[in-house]
Amino acid sequence: MSLFSELRRRNIFRAATFYAAAAWLLVQVASQVFPFFGIEVAVVRWLVLALAIAFVPAMLFSWFYEWTPEGIKRESEVEPQASITLETGRKLDFWIIGALSLIVVLLLVDAFMPHAEVEDVPEKSIAVLPLSNESGGDEELYFSDGLSEDLIIALSQSSELKVIARNSSFRFRGSKEDSRSVGDKLGAAYLLEGSVRRAGGQVRVIVELIKASDGTTLWSQNFERPYKDLFALQDDITAAVAAALQARLRTSDDGGSAGVMQSDRPPSGNLSAYNAYLQGKFHQQRRSEVDYRRAIDFYASATRLDPNYALAHAELAYAWSELAAYYLDGTAARQAYAQARTAVTTALRLDPDLAAAHGARGWLALNADMDLLAAEAEFRRQLQLAPNDSEAQSDLGNLLAGIGQVTQAIELTQRSIMTDPLHSSGYTALAAFLSSQGRLDEAEQAIRTAIELQPEAGWERVQLAIIQIQRGDAAAAVAAAAEVHEEGGWRDVAQAFVQQIAGDPVAADKALDRLIETQADLSAFQIAQVQALRKDPDKVFEWLDRAWANRDPGINRLWFDPFILRYREDPRFGEFCRKAGLPVSSEATATATTDASG
Repeated sequence: MSLFSELRRRNIFRAATFYAAAAWLLVQVASQVFPFFGIEVAVVRWLVLALAIAFVPAMLFSWFYEWTPEGIKRESEVEPQASITLETGRKLDFWIIGALSLIVVLLLVDAFMPHAEVEDVPEKSIAVLPLSNESGGDEELYFSDGLSEDLIIALSQSSELKVIARNSSFRFRGSKEDSRSVGDKLGAAYLLEGSVRRAGGQVRVIVELIKASDGTTLWSQNFERPYKDLFALQDDITAAVAAALQARLRTSDDGGSAGVMQSDRPPSGNLSAYNAYLQGKFHQQRRSEVDYRRAIDFYASATRLDPNYALAHAELAYAWSELAAYYLDGTAARQAYAQARTAVTTALRLDPDLAAAHGARGWLALNADMDLLAAEAEFRRQLQLAPNDSEAQSDLGNLLAGIGQVTQAIELTQRSIMTDPLHSSGYTALAAFLSSQGRLDEAEQAIRTAIELQPEAGWERVQLAIIQIQRGDAAAAVAAAAEVHEEGGWRDVAQAFVQQIAGDPVAADKALDRLIETQADLSAFQIAQVQALRKDPDKVFEWLDRAWANRDPGINRLWFDPFILRYREDPRFGEFCRKAGLPVSSEATATATTDASG
């Protein structure tokens, strides 16, 4: 008997076919399921290798052994007349058909079932994950974060490279997710990660360049220098990372983007000033009132240590402005804005080409002065100086929406989200802009993404309620408002909105009265919005005037608010716009769910 005939008799070909089909199915299932459990992609590679290696032993087993009614026996021990290889072959045929059928089903499902539209991850893209703090104690966390942000700033100077913003990449601090999942969520083809240790006057940094799709370490290096040579150490790391990227991506050293080189270092090289700046930045990112005040103290210390440190002055201006906008009112807010104005004037005198300083002055013009034209000029200059900066894109986008150029605002906000895909504020702004154009499905998708990223958010759920009100879906609007858990604040705003369409006039009046009683000064613009829902134009313009008297930042939302825009043909609308320095006409379109009569 020939070898071929013997292979057929012993079902080797059938066994090989079944093994291959079953192995393919196993790998496909593992590839889809493992990521949900945080299992590294490398495990799938080991699985494929193990199945390939196991193929030969499996075929040898099929050659030497036979299944019999009495169990597994060596083929040589089975009498020819007792062999059931023919029956086993038939069973294998059924198993093969079953496996192939499953393969066909999987292929058909993949081909014809709708897939979520996922943008391809650009090859020339990188995310700098927060370097882990190996120095011990949270008091050193600001230092490792500062070195991470310095790398982000340095790499962002290249116009060829998409660099993910801090807000998004820092969400993966201490994450156990595999590199592929992190890369997909951030939209980055490469990840830079590592650790920092500062001890005994020495700084040691370990950095690895990872290919996100498979977790492969493409390059790694240890750096160690005395703390006094910190800036030289940072330059060494940046140069080495850039060289590693150029070797793999064939990028050119273009000397930066079309903007002007930006840096977070003091021009004097004063390490104490830089250290104070890093601590200020660390607290500012936390955004609580206490942390804003701590940030102010650290930034002020940095400016005392180095009076020519323009960026420290600019960030000091930001911190004062944000403290005033988010936590203060009346005299306290005016005093904080005055401090911010002094700081930003100093920053621009020291460095007229500092993007952050122009952004800070734009923020002041927008929130303290309600001067949209001045704010637009500053934000445009900020973006010109730092064209890859997601915050610069977002700032200008918000400003353009405020003057009614909503289409351009949407485009800029979407650009900002590309490099800051896990920062909730971008999606919140995008939802508001889209809802003003009646693109409610897209708006709801954006605001639900924001809520997913910021589960404790209050204003985001108010925005969701507004979208549902636009749809005329009272039940969905009430449900959204019910998810605002904080007492007072946004909860009262949300209830005042949704009760106007919930069908209970008494509850509607009560909710509005409570909002007026508790937040007349802070939420005058939101009260005007509620009055628009109640179809009371006299009250709408009364509360708009009060919002202007209070310099309520909500006025900047006028040209993309779907409720107040119902009254854009009212002569008082144009009069208010002229008084507030807003354009009298724009591309904005009110998308009312009910008419504005009454």
